[in-house]
Amino acid sequence: MLRWIDKRIQYFFAAPAILLTLVMIAYPLFYSVRMSFFDWNMSAKVPEVWVGISNYLGLFKDQMFLQAVGFTVLYCVVAVLFEALLGISLAIFASKLRRGGTLIKTSCVLPMVTTPIVVGMLWKMMMDPAIGVFNTILGAVGLPTSLWLTSTATVFPSLIMISVWMGTPMIMLIIMGGITSLSNECYEAAYVDGATEWQVVRKITLPLLRPTINVALILKMIDNLKTFDIIYSSTQGGPQNSTINLNYMIYKNLFEYFKVGKASAALVVFLALVFGLTLIMIALNKRSEVT
Repeated sequence: MLRWIDKRIQYFFAAPAILLTLVMIAYPLFYSVRMSFFDWNMSAKVPEVWVGISNYLGLFKDQMFLQAVGFTVLYCVVAVLFEALLGISLAIFASKLRRGGTLIKTSCVLPMVTTPIVVGMLWKMMMDPAIGVFNTILGAVGLPTSLWLTSTATVFPSLIMISVWMGTPMIMLIIMGGITSLSNECYEAAYVDGATEWQVVRKITLPLLRPTINVALILKMIDNLKTFDIIYSSTQGGPQNSTINLNYMIYKNLFEYFKVGKASAALVVFLALVFGLTLIMIALNKRSEVT
């Protein structure tokens, strides 16, 4: 008996983690998929009603859902683009510094460790059209003020600003970790041949960092797709429902309208969207490694 256990001891060590995963992830996922085929308003007195795929068909006829899908994808793409450009640039710049690199790393960690819902509330106060610090500074220097989060014309770039402030440090630290793993021999040979800093970055650093950059983009894409805290604490989907993403729409349908079936169906579609986009990014990553 002891010999049998000894041969399979790795399974016993992994069993608690597997059990926790099944309880915390697999069961809620299975329950959500099951409830997506029912109509229920969370009432103990009203039984669940089987409706088949009606919830899914209703979603694609719902203008709010289609708008939420579009906003989610657009927000993710734009935010990841700016975060990547800024994060990679700051990482390369910080890696060139002989002094102050540690201070920059420490400073960049601060947005990452701050609770997202607190970040949303702070930026909402700073962007307040009447008493916010941004409009106060703009007015003091004679520039026109902005409505920021309270106007449909400026709310999207305002949310991108918040996302970039929070998300850039993550990409920056990942890229800086990749830079430290690169061999110095390539750089020494390039400098001996008379290459400029820009040529070294474009011809050596960026190509060698491509796998690291791809990993950072995948992680940040998933993070931006599931954004909820920032929108909940800063705009709550407004103004005029212009910033409702899939996560916030699911929340409203479940906890405000008590439409469990519709919320579950939207969650399944959301998971499929995240899974599909992740597979595409992984495929592009493998393709870039081959080429």
